[in-house]
Amino acid sequence: MKIAIGGDHAGYDYKKKIVGELQSEDFEVFDHGPFSDESVDYPDFVKPVAKDLIDGRADFGIVICGSGNGVAMTANKFADIRAALCWNVELAKLARQHNNANVLAIPSRFVSEEVALNMVSAFLNTEFEGGRHSRRVEKIKP
Repeated sequence: MKIAIGGDHAGYDYKKKIVGELQSEDFEVFDHGPFSDESVDYPDFVKPVAKDLIDGRADFGIVICGSGNGVAMTANKFADIRAALCWNVELAKLARQHNNANVLAIPSRFVSEEVALNMVSAFLNTEFEGGRHSRRVEKIKP
């Protein structure tokens, strides 16, 4: 599985940890940065994540900032991106099961590193249920 990841300075430490965990599990990771905790603008690092999904280069995306809001808003500007802002494992699972989310947005200032890693695992290992949810997901499109 191929994962694109990006965020901002507030998400840097979590991103670094998540990338390491994913690579240790043999995921192919496209790390779009940032590559330090110096202040940056999150859209510069989230747009490439969305583009990787749209272009078929990645299967899923993970975006991280302090609140998770800015990265989710940026990713969701792209057609066919369904970024879900999650703050616990159950929400990460439901985002996949019911919404067929393809990008997980993590609020680094509001969840522990352990919760973030568990959300990533749940998100990547949960299947979309389809059925009645497919109809609803189709209606998201403009």
